[in-house]
Amino acid sequence: MNIILSNVGRRFNKEWIFKNIDFSFTGKGKYAVLGPNGSGKSTLLSIVLGNLSPSEGEISYHHQEEIKVEQIYQNISFAAPYLDLIEEFTLQETIDFHFQFKAYEEGLDASKVLSLLGLEKSQDKALKHFSSGMKQRTKLALACCANTPILILDEPTSNLDAQGIDWYLELIKQYALNKMIIVGSNQEHEYSFCENRLSISDYK
Repeated sequence: MNIILSNVGRRFNKEWIFKNIDFSFTGKGKYAVLGPNGSGKSTLLSIVLGNLSPSEGEISYHHQEEIKVEQIYQNISFAAPYLDLIEEFTLQETIDFHFQFKAYEEGLDASKVLSLLGLEKSQDKALKHFSSGMKQRTKLALACCANTPILILDEPTSNLDAQGIDWYLELIKQYALNKMIIVGSNQEHEYSFCENRLSISDYK
């Protein structure tokens, strides 16, 4: 899978957030999209996800043949602290619902995802009663345990304590290293496994 950005820029009103990005995400590479808060990391990830159109330039997706932007969601899993879960669903219902749309990674099923989260005792609890850390763990597990070639994470350890950060890094190690990973972050522990960097500040 390759994602190619050609002269991509995005502006808000008349102000450019970033411009002239020529960059390729390829194969099973690990990429960190870096920049301070408010620099445009999440905006760029939204363009890569196909949720937002660039103001200039174009983005293309290739896997043996070109994939239309309307279909790319089938190949991507995504987690971010601002991504909403259905608060009225229980944890078990959330897992079952998510994996109606995405296949499990090989060797996983609902009970194993629940065990991986360490929240078996909360499987019948509605997500509205979860802490922010429990919700973030759930988002990360759903994304990492889905069988998609691309994993995109925005500020993945938001709301996680030190133990949660260790859990996140182990989750990546076990279930995501055979994928393309793109991490939007300004904290090194979140992208320590990424060998490639794209700094938003270089495209102002």
